[in-house]
Amino acid sequence: MAHRPTLKQLNYLCAVAKHRHFGHAAKHCHVSQPTLSAGISELEDNLGVLLVERDNKSVLLTDIGQEVVARAQRILTQVDDLVSLVESAGKPFSGSLHLGVIPTIAPFLLPKFLPRFRRKYPDCQLFIREDLSVNLIKRLREGELDVVLLALPYPTEGLDFAPLYNDEFLLAYYEEHRLANKTPLLSSDLRGQDVLLLEDGHCLRDHVLEACHLNDRDMTAPFQATSLNTLVQMVANNIGVTLLPRMALDGKLLAGTHVKTRAFEEETVQRSIGLCWRRNSPRKEEFHLLGKVITQHQS
Repeated sequence: MAHRPTLKQLNYLCAVAKHRHFGHAAKHCHVSQPTLSAGISELEDNLGVLLVERDNKSVLLTDIGQEVVARAQRILTQVDDLVSLVESAGKPFSGSLHLGVIPTIAPFLLPKFLPRFRRKYPDCQLFIREDLSVNLIKRLREGELDVVLLALPYPTEGLDFAPLYNDEFLLAYYEEHRLANKTPLLSSDLRGQDVLLLEDGHCLRDHVLEACHLNDRDMTAPFQATSLNTLVQMVANNIGVTLLPRMALDGKLLAGTHVKTRAFEEETVQRSIGLCWRRNSPRKEEFHLLGKVITQHQS
C-alpha cells in the first residue's frame, strides 16, 4: 500500500529530474548526497515503485517517475503559491519576489527601477534572473519565478499578463549610410538592406521583423549577434544597419560611438513591454503594483 510522500521527498525528486545528477541535485537542495539519495529511496519505498534508474554514467527517470515528477512540480508550485498568499496577506512585497527579466530590458530598465522599488518596499527580498524569454517562461511555469518582465507579443498560453508601455524601435546606422537622409523613413526601406539582428532565440529579433512586416528573405544579414552591444559595434564598423529599442538608447547604449539613429514614420515600429505571471498566482495585485513602479520611470 502506497504512503503519502513528504514535500521534502518531492523536492529531492524534482531536483534529480532537473539536474540528472545526484551530486548536483543535493547541492541545489543544500543537503548531502547521501541524504538526498536516502530521501529518494524512501519516496520509492513509500510509493512502491521505481522512480529513478541509476548507474555509474547516468540518471534516468522511469515512465512512472516522469509522471510523478510532473505532478510533484505542480504540487510544489501550489505550496509556494500558498506561502506567497500568506506573505502577501499583510503589506505588499513583505516577503520574497523572484523576478525574471530578458537581456534586452534588464541592463536598461533595472538601474532606474531597482532604487525606486527598494525605497518603496524595503522589506522585499528581491531575486532577479536574466535570461531568454523561453527559459524564463519555463521557470515561471515550474514555479522557480513569480513574475517575468518581457517584451510582447510572446506565447503565454495559460498565463496572465499585463502590458505596461510601448518601446519604440529606431534605425541605427553609420554616419554616411544611404538611409541617413531618406524622407520619410519607412520600415519598407529596410528591404534589401544589410540588416543586423540578434540571433535566433532572442525575441527582439522576432519583434523587429513583425513590427516592420519583414521576414529574413527580405534582407541580407551578414552577421547575427548575441547582444545589443555587439550589434552597435557592427554598425559602428559600417557592416550594416540595425533597429534598437528606445529603452536602450535612453540607457546610453551608443555612448562613445559614431552611430546615429532615426525614427520611422510609422508609429507601429515598436514592441510592448509587459509582465507575465501564473494565472492562479495569489499575488496578482502585487504584480500590478510592480507594473506601476516599473512604468514610473517613463514619466
